[in-house]
Amino acid sequence: MIEVFQLVKRFESGGQEVLAVDGLSFSVAKGEVYGLLGPNGAGKTTTLRMVVGLLTPDAGYAEVEGFRTSDAPDEVKSRLGLVSASDGVYPWLSVREMVLFFADLYGVPTAVAKARLEHLSKVMEIDHFLDRRCANLSTGQRQRVTLVRALIHDPPVMLLDEPTRGLDVIGSKVVFDYIELLREQGKAVIVSTHRLDEAQRLCDRFGLLHQGHMLHEGSFSELRNATGCETLVEMFLSFLQRDQQASPASSMDAEPLPASKTGD
Repeated sequence: MIEVFQLVKRFESGGQEVLAVDGLSFSVAKGEVYGLLGPNGAGKTTTLRMVVGLLTPDAGYAEVEGFRTSDAPDEVKSRLGLVSASDGVYPWLSVREMVLFFADLYGVPTAVAKARLEHLSKVMEIDHFLDRRCANLSTGQRQRVTLVRALIHDPPVMLLDEPTRGLDVIGSKVVFDYIELLREQGKAVIVSTHRLDEAQRLCDRFGLLHQGHMLHEGSFSELRNATGCETLVEMFLSFLQRDQQASPASSMDAEPLPASKTGD
C-alpha cells in the first residue's frame, strides 16, 4: 500500500550539514497501523513531509499504490489523508462548509461528499455542530473536525502526525477510536509520535527512529526479543544511555533543527 525506500534528507544548520533522515526504509500494508516512533528530532515529521511531497528527498523515494511522490505528486496526494497536531481549520467557515470545500478540492462529487459527511459526522459525533463556525469550536471539537476532513475523500493511506498533542483524556480516546475505525476500513495507517505509551496500545508494528536511523523494526514482541526491554519507553531510554556513554558531548540535548525544517 505504501512503501518508503532508502529516504535521505540533509539540512544546513549553523553552517554544518545535518543528516535528518538517513536511508530510511519501511512499508505499511492495508489494515495495518504502523508506529513511526522516536524522540523530538528523530526525523519523523521530516519523513512524513517527504511522503506527502512537501519536501524533496535527497535520495530514495516514497510510493503509494504504485505512484511515487517524485513522479506523480498529485496522484500520491489524492491517496493520502493527513492529520496533524495543527488543526488548520478555517475559522470563518462552518464545519459543513469547510469539509465540503475540501471534498471539492479532492474532486469528490457533491452528492457523494454530502452523504459521506453525514455518515462521518455521526461516527465522529460532530453532527450537532456541523453548522457552527469553526472559530467557536473547542480544541477537542476542532480535532474531530480535522479527523473527518482527512477522510472525506476516502483515501487508502492515512498519516497521523502527533495526533493527540494538546488533547485531554477524552480527546485522546476519540483519536484512538478513529484509528480503530481506519484499521477496520482497511486503511494503511502511519502514526508518528513520541508518546510511546499510546503507540504501544495502538500499533501493529513499529519503526524505532533515532537521529534519522531505523534502529529496530517489527511487532512489539519482536522488539522486546531484539532489545531485551519490556516497554517502548525502556527501549528508547536504553538507546539514549548508550549514546551518552559512547559520546557524552553529543547528547540528545543538543540544539535541534529549526521547527520549520524538521517539525519533530
